[in-house]
Amino acid sequence: MIQKRNPTNPTNPLNPGSNTIIRPVVNKLMEPITIIVETPKGSGHKYDYEPKLKAFKLNKVLPAGMVFPFDFGFIPDTKGGDGDPLDVVVISEIATFSGCCIDCRIIGAIKVNQTERDGSTMRNDRFLAVPTVSQLFSEVNTMLQLPEAIINQLESFFKNYNEQAGKKFEVIERVEAEEAYRMIKD
Repeated sequence: MIQKRNPTNPTNPLNPGSNTIIRPVVNKLMEPITIIVETPKGSGHKYDYEPKLKAFKLNKVLPAGMVFPFDFGFIPDTKGGDGDPLDVVVISEIATFSGCCIDCRIIGAIKVNQTERDGSTMRNDRFLAVPTVSQLFSEVNTMLQLPEAIINQLESFFKNYNEQAGKKFEVIERVEAEEAYRMIKD
């Protein structure tokens, strides 16, 4: 589980007295994973890939002022607790589009229980990834290297998004890159 950052020293949350910048060693076995974008960042519309149509279909219109903070997509040939491919948030400065394929490194995940309108609960985790071609996030290899505000805002976005649909979004825990990568591969 991710430890909380020390507000007096955001540089190294694991050692508050240190001025050392954390540069985690990335496991070389963690190959980039191709992500397919369904909904681009800044969109006030939710798109879903429809395998039978082999196309992207408008699924819903978000309330006025609510937009996706980053690209939202999926990992092909995977299956999550909701029966759909695993969900991914692509943290990047890059403007993309529905259907864009991006090679990304996984930097962590938010484990989630999602309760549907009928009361059934399932796991519906959100994986976090950074494009291998990103320049702004080129040094980010783990969630610990992101400002905590980004993670908090993502969690708030998905809580509000699900609430609008009559669902409950409950964060179980945040996990780092290696565990998230194992969750995808298992």
